[in-house]
Amino acid sequence: MAEENWRLPHSPRSARRARALLRRQLTEWKIDAQVADSAELLLSELMSNAVQHARRPFGRQIGVRVARYDGRLRVEVADANDARPRPKAADADDEHGRGLAIVAALAGRWGCCPRPRGIGKAVWAELPLRPFA
Repeated sequence: MAEENWRLPHSPRSARRARALLRRQLTEWKIDAQVADSAELLLSELMSNAVQHARRPFGRQIGVRVARYDGRLRVEVADANDARPRPKAADADDEHGRGLAIVAALAGRWGCCPRPRGIGKAVWAELPLRPFA
């Protein structure tokens, strides 16, 4: 198993930084470009949800973990809010509310678990890996 962890400020700008870190790591691991694109979109949605819904006083940082194991790539975002995410049905003209639907559509599987260290939760999504093209 290969794994990387990052802690980023609880800020909308952190989503961009997280995507850059992920892209660099996936390039180093020689992950297929299509899988990398999907992983980047998954991370964007999970980071956006954490920034929007895990507002202070729940925590000043968001944890990001990416792991490669057993033919899968796992992208995980942790925050200090205990509330579990719930997908909702967005109306056609809604500007928000599609993040978890996108995660569910892209990921081979996804879920939520207690934060490994400390209070809060981690929301994760997994993609099957393919050979580097």
